[in-house]
Amino acid sequence: MNQTLVSIFVFGLLLLFIFSPFAALAGLMLFLLLAALLSFMASISKALIRNDNNQ
Repeated sequence: MNQTLVSIFVFGLLLLFIFSPFAALAGLMLFLLLAALLSFMASISKALIRNDNNQ
């Protein structure tokens, strides 16, 4: 299972580097996008979980 995931990941990076016009920054851009999405989801979930009744 681990070998399969690693090979899928490497194949995806290979395709990314081939088709990306800025291949050196493509991995970094994806990492930043993922970090931003996770941060956004965390802040939304915190806002939904927290119960502030300041009316």
